[in-house]
Amino acid sequence: MRNDRETKMHGTFTAIFERGEDGWWVATCPEVPGAITQGRTIEEARENLKDAIELVLEVMREDAEHELEGKEGVIRETLEV
Repeated sequence: MRNDRETKMHGTFTAIFERGEDGWWVATCPEVPGAITQGRTIEEARENLKDAIELVLEVMREDAEHELEGKEGVIRETLEV
């Protein structure tokens, strides 16, 4: 996986926090399916969710790059949002 700053995605996302039966906070992001984590506190869950979102987006980007490898007639460029 890439970790350089050029490939980091930035944006605003929704965080949903729900207290589990075990007392831990479960955090999800509806805009990024698969970004789900937990923490003992909301603060810990929030930081863990930021990491989870970055990881899911990074994997999605890598998957898309691999899918385009070797294809003719494809133009790939980077857009800032």
